[in-house]
Amino acid sequence: MAELEAVAPLSDLISFLSSLLQNVAAANDLSPNLHHTQQISAFHGLARPSISIHCYLERIFKYANCSPSCFIVAFIYLDRFSQSQPSSPINSFNVHRLLITSVMVAAKFMDDMYYNNAYYAKVGGVSRAEMNLLEVDFLFGLKFQLNVTPNAFHSYCSSLHKEMWFHSPPHLDRPHPTLHEEESTNCLSIFGV
Repeated sequence: MAELEAVAPLSDLISFLSSLLQNVAAANDLSPNLHHTQQISAFHGLARPSISIHCYLERIFKYANCSPSCFIVAFIYLDRFSQSQPSSPINSFNVHRLLITSVMVAAKFMDDMYYNNAYYAKVGGVSRAEMNLLEVDFLFGLKFQLNVTPNAFHSYCSSLHKEMWFHSPPHLDRPHPTLHEEESTNCLSIFGV
């Protein structure tokens, strides 16, 4: 029963992350300044994928069997990658490949058990050779800085929770997004996980 209750808030997080990434990609697609300075990277597809970011992230969530922490860490990695690679902003041509790569790298770093690159390639709809190349490119883009401190993790969790709260439909009985002492040790508890 507790497992079923934990799925709903986690799927809310997946929905919110996909919405956030969709907004970032759309904004960067429309930015005229980025078109002049943008570099094409290994993550850049020739065409926009037909699958939506939301459906793609749900697919990853369904098949990757990552811990809930992986999705937060993957988001942190995407943020770090964007900051260290300003000439390759997240857009609709690269967001899917960045997503599958960030989740795969987060799972390898965070989880005791994870799938191999061939499996993630199949989930992500790319070849194994491309998945290997994307992983190496992503690691160099992050400058191999994979460690996420507990404070950074907590900060991202808190920020995401607040953003989710502010963008959710209004409810009369919803509590204001604050963290209690006991929740500070497991920040995923704010998502009901």
